[in-house]
Amino acid sequence: MFIQTEETPNPQTLKFIPDGQIVLGDSTAEFKNQKQAVTKSPLALQLFEISGIEGIFFGRDFITVTKSAASEWSKIKAEILATIMDFYVSGKPIMFEQKVQKESDEEDSDIVKQIKELIEIKVRPAVAMDGGDIIFHSFEDGIVRLVLKGSCSGCPSSTITLKNGIENMLKHYVPEVEAVEQVEDN
Repeated sequence: MFIQTEETPNPQTLKFIPDGQIVLGDSTAEFKNQKQAVTKSPLALQLFEISGIEGIFFGRDFITVTKSAASEWSKIKAEILATIMDFYVSGKPIMFEQKVQKESDEEDSDIVKQIKELIEIKVRPAVAMDGGDIIFHSFEDGIVRLVLKGSCSGCPSSTITLKNGIENMLKHYVPEVEAVEQVEDN
């Protein structure tokens, strides 16, 4: 098994792509500490045992790992690769149980449906290429609130991406949008 690594716009985060393997398919999962991983993911739990790991994100076919500023990739990258490879060889599931919670779109206004569709089609694929994800949180008083995950969370260029990229695109297609803001995931 080959695991490709890619840099992301966030210097504290690397993207690991296990060749030919689906990580989570159509869903995503983010873990900001070991406690969050205990009941949800044996792979995330094993990765948090590596000193200096501060966050883990599972995407469709990739894993992003965020390290502490004090850690050096040259000292932990090989251990991360070995942990991921050993886990895939074991055949264990990445998540302990996969309960898919689909957001109900039935009560969404036409504007919210349009915003969600634009994010899903135009934004999420580009963000995934950088090892992250972006999730619609809310739309109120002309402000779209989004949650950034994976390499996008804490990335120095995320504010520029939100304001210059996503906000301009949403304003173009949805005149009711006045601004885009990032919110923290609960």
